Amino acid sequence: MAIRLVVSMRAQPGKGTEFAKALLPATKETQKEPGCEQYEIFRSEEDPDKLVLLERWRDQAALDAHMVVLRARTSSPTASLGEGRPTMERYEVE
Repeated sequence: MAIRLVVSMRAQPGKGTEFAKALLPATKETQKEPGCEQYEIFRSEEDPDKLVLLERWRDQAALDAHMVVLRARTSSPTASLGEGRPTMERYEVE
């Protein structure tokens, strides 16, 4: 069963465009991971400092493998651009 994650993030005031651009390299790499069906960043038109990451994984095993990759990263190129902690919603796709 496919898994959908909706991750909401907020950039520091006025940094939405820079934040989105900084996320692109990791986004492109993640799209190549086995089982990744979607991994895209969207920036709100109403609030340019609000971003949403839409993820879709083939199954839990693919998501688990992705989480191992995320945890192995030593630092985030976006750490200084974000504000607060991202929120994540998980959905199962029938």
